[in-house]
Parts: sequence; C-alpha cells; structure tokens
Amino acid sequence: MKRSIYIETTIPSYATSKRSTDTKKADRQNATLIFWENERHKYDLYLSAYVIDECRKGDPDAISRRIQFLKGVRLVPINDGIAELADIYMKLLDIPPKSVVDSRHLAISVLSHMDILLTWNFTHMGSIAEAKLRRYNEKRGLWTPYLLTPENLLEGRLT
Repeated sequence: MKRSIYIETTIPSYATSKRSTDTKKADRQNATLIFWENERHKYDLYLSAYVIDECRKGDPDAISRRIQFLKGVRLVPINDGIAELADIYMKLLDIPPKSVVDSRHLAISVLSHMDILLTWNFTHMGSIAEAKLRRYNEKRGLWTPYLLTPENLLEGRLT
C-alpha cells in the first residue's frame, strides 16, 4: 500500500519557478523536481482547494505553470472540522492571521490521515512545529502526518 502525501503550496512553487541563483533555493528546486520526476509515483498524492487558491495568485504565467504541475493530483474535500482544528493549530504554533492557510494545510492533513505533508515551509511546518503538533495530537487521539521535504524523501526518510 502506498503512503499518502498532501502536497502543500511550496512544492509547485519551487518546482515551477524560474531557476534561482541562490544556492539554497536552487537546491530545493532541484530536489523538488527530482522527487516529482522520479519518486512521486511511489505515493498517493493529494492537495486541497487551499493549495489551488494559493497557486492562483501572482503572475499569470506562474499561475499557469503551478496549476499545470498539479494536474492529476487528487483533491481532498474540505469539511467543517478543518477550520476549527486550524484555529487551534494557529494558537498552538503561533501562526499569524496572515498565514492562516498554513494551519489549514496542517488540519486537512491531520483529518484526512495523510502519512506525509510535503512542504518547504519551515516557518510554520518545520521540526519544532511537528513536535508540538505530535504532542498535541497524541494527547487527543488525533493522527499526525510527518512534515517532510522532497529532500527528506530522496534521502530515504521513512523507507
């Protein structure tokens, strides 16, 4: 049985943006593309309307590239419980109101029992956030996905 991955917005953003001259960003772009081209078939991939909404912002050419990149990825339905849990995660993880969608990505991944939330967002979805999320969820009997980058998967984390 394949593991499930929720694709967060930074994944199509890194994969489809113009090649960066910044070494760290270029490495992330490369890892994302390598994962997408060579490894994604090993997983069941999902996204939500939140990802689509975020991908539809900005330059029209960039929007087109991001939306095209996500073609064929299954859509997870949004339900009422997501907003409620997202509000709790905002407080727990000190996520500011301008980044509310980050808490929604977390909530939908939890409530949909995704094995992995794939992201480059270390601000709100890094290892510290994952540890807090795991402790909170374990106390309440909630599922917790691994918060990983494409690089983590390429390095064999979870194999």
